[in-house]
Amino acid sequence: MAFERVCALSEVPENGALRVELSDIDVAVVRYEDDVYAVQDVCSHAEVPLSEGDVEEFDGAPTIECWLHGSCFDLRTGEPTNLPATEPVDVYPVRVEGEDVLVDTEASAVSDDVLPRAAGN
Repeated sequence: MAFERVCALSEVPENGALRVELSDIDVAVVRYEDDVYAVQDVCSHAEVPLSEGDVEEFDGAPTIECWLHGSCFDLRTGEPTNLPATEPVDVYPVRVEGEDVLVDTEASAVSDDVLPRAAGN
């Protein structure tokens, strides 16, 4: 795994998202309650930034909503929880070390069974 520092934890709003532009991909770093997630910052339906959407619970899952058409994506799996989106977005493993948020964009959190880390870990 190739974790890289993407931002400070304090830069990510509580129950919100921060867009981070990396050299090869844009990532939405998301805080929901005590967890930090990272997803590709583009809706699979309309290609707009997910980081501009609301972060909330939807049917028991932490999600981020696409502001354009209202599709929500499960922050743990990237799967859409409602239409019009039908394709998932990429999710990435996250580590929080002190104040640093580290993300591995070379690995898939789902395929590697790496779950998001609590903000305090």
